[in-house]
Amino acid sequence: MINDLWYKNAVIYCLSVATFQDSNGDGTGDFQGLGRRLDYLQGLGVTAVWLMPFQSSPGRDGGYDISDYYNVDPRFGTLGDFVEFTHAARQRGMRVLIDLVVNHTSDQHPWFREACRDPSSKYRDWYVWSKTRPANADEGMVFPGVQKSTWSYEKRAKAWYFHRFYDFQPDLDTSNPYVQAEILKIMGFWTQLGVSGFRMDAVPFVIATKGASVRKPREQFDMLRSFRELLQWRQGDAIILAEANVLPKDDLEYFGEDGDRLQMMFNFQVNQALFYGLASSDVRPLASALEKTKPRPATGQWALFLRNHDELDLGRLTARQRERVFAEFGPDKDMQLYDRGIRRRLAPMLRNDRRRLELAYSLMLTLPGTPVLRYGDEIGMGDDLSLAERECARTAMQWSTEPLGGFTDATRAAVPVITEGPSGCPHVNVADQRRDPGSLLNWMERVIRMRKEILEVPWGDFEVLPLDDNAVLMVRYTWRGNAVVFLHNLADAPVEVDFALGLSLTNVLSDDHSQPDGRGHHRIMLEPYGYRWFREGGLGYILRRKEVDRA
Repeated sequence: MINDLWYKNAVIYCLSVATFQDSNGDGTGDFQGLGRRLDYLQGLGVTAVWLMPFQSSPGRDGGYDISDYYNVDPRFGTLGDFVEFTHAARQRGMRVLIDLVVNHTSDQHPWFREACRDPSSKYRDWYVWSKTRPANADEGMVFPGVQKSTWSYEKRAKAWYFHRFYDFQPDLDTSNPYVQAEILKIMGFWTQLGVSGFRMDAVPFVIATKGASVRKPREQFDMLRSFRELLQWRQGDAIILAEANVLPKDDLEYFGEDGDRLQMMFNFQVNQALFYGLASSDVRPLASALEKTKPRPATGQWALFLRNHDELDLGRLTARQRERVFAEFGPDKDMQLYDRGIRRRLAPMLRNDRRRLELAYSLMLTLPGTPVLRYGDEIGMGDDLSLAERECARTAMQWSTEPLGGFTDATRAAVPVITEGPSGCPHVNVADQRRDPGSLLNWMERVIRMRKEILEVPWGDFEVLPLDDNAVLMVRYTWRGNAVVFLHNLADAPVEVDFALGLSLTNVLSDDHSQPDGRGHHRIMLEPYGYRWFREGGLGYILRRKEVDRA
């Protein structure tokens, strides 16, 4: 079981082929360049690489406007280059996940162009149309303040088409069985080329009913089961990692109460509560989010993240909580986006404070779920707020102090590179941090290695233990006769915690161990933004581990 459910104890690394490494000097990253950097990812401890869209696209939305689901954009290479990359990853023990963007296509996709040209085409029914402008056309925009409507008029078709996102991304009618069959075909195609799973974009919209007459969309959860069945038939251990920012009461609908739908979901509830905790030094909402998202099937797993390629979405927080996070991490209007989020990378949000960065990553690695790391965050990359919307946090990877950060040897990069300021590549890069034993990069490699050995986190049961101080989160995991305890102080002041736990506590990251006093209590001093990773009862846990969950 432990080997079969590989995603339970994975370390996932998200990257864009376009911004990672250029191999041919055209200023754009490509699969050959990415393949040459696989040894770096292996050294970091990555076990799965999640690729943002790389299929053919006009590139108006970072590749999320796909015009051919069955090909690689020529800027990044060929299908042959892709297969060479997946083979090289497999040789290093790494799996490959790719974005599955099937809620919408590009308006340049041949399906949509034919649907507009010929009313009798089969593709006409693959999209969502209305003869008149729907009354709710000004509702439900994903990008408020930037996106004006969810319906646009198409002159050739002489009809209005639905687009939950930008107007150049018409929605597919995913209720159409022929569209569903095509989605399965797309999934089958890429699994044959070495893919181990998909990060499915905008899942609640994919499975929702659509149309001018739909006032309250209904989720078609059976679609998730059909996606899962295809993967199990074609490749038994392939998975779907869902982007589904839904309320905890709906989680089991997505996982399936019997674990027969999605294998993984991003835990947006915990993510937003975590940032509120970092902003307010109050762990209570985070503890509540952990409890609310605790129920899931044995095969289901949360994906935990700090930042991703989109804005930090704070829409699930209360208005007061959201303003607190804005004030702390995105006080200027140009740092905020869509009236709900922050568009910055993690390091500048935390003012490049090494203590807070370590605290945040320690939380991500030790909360229940599988950690997902954003490329460049392991070295504390910054952002360029002069770029529009979310592009500010999608700049090229900074490898060295060489011109354009070692990303390309071209005289000019086709993607943005941060070359100036405190976050510029002369100051923040992989090469310098590799040579510095105390760097963030080397710290990340060490804690990732240790986290992968602590199987209680992905496999065990957890409880949030009560403490007198609301700034400290204490989580205890138990699994097969062993237990671990994690402490995190979210305050900028030192805190002493006192709790009853009769066994000795061995710190797995340093020699700061703790023995219980005569009452069986531990008294531990946590420095500002301090954290501790403890094993109960010493390091003989391997010998004590039971072969089954219950004995």
